[in-house]
Amino acid sequence: MTSTLYEQDYYLWLEKTSSLLRDGRLSELDIPHLIEEIEDMGRSEKKAVKSNLIIILMHLLKYKYQPEKRSNSWLLTIFEHRRRLRDDFADSPSLKRYFDEVFEQCYKDARISAAIETGLPTETFPKQSPFTPEEALNADYLPE
Repeated sequence: MTSTLYEQDYYLWLEKTSSLLRDGRLSELDIPHLIEEIEDMGRSEKKAVKSNLIIILMHLLKYKYQPEKRSNSWLLTIFEHRRRLRDDFADSPSLKRYFDEVFEQCYKDARISAAIETGLPTETFPKQSPFTPEEALNADYLPE
């Protein structure tokens, strides 16, 4: 089996690929690996949306259901992950559709995570999200 530059030195492969693209030398491109990398980039963007959303929802649940434990750390976490999503949507507006598609599944994951982290029974938290997608992203929203 022949080892390719992609397999030997990924960073060098990236440099060479970008140079070939800039120079218009398309026939020299490693097309199969280039396609794979582009598809992976899309998957990574989607994973980041889900991860940030789960963290926001988990912290909103903790904020709502453990008011006695509210902290600046929780507020900072909510702010930071909302900021990340805002930036992602500014760079790639089509990711907002994906956010809406996965909102309910992310809530289910956040509900379990909140139960584990707080030690509260899962039933403490509603089965359906008490927060709307808009509230999850709203920089001024906090549940009371």
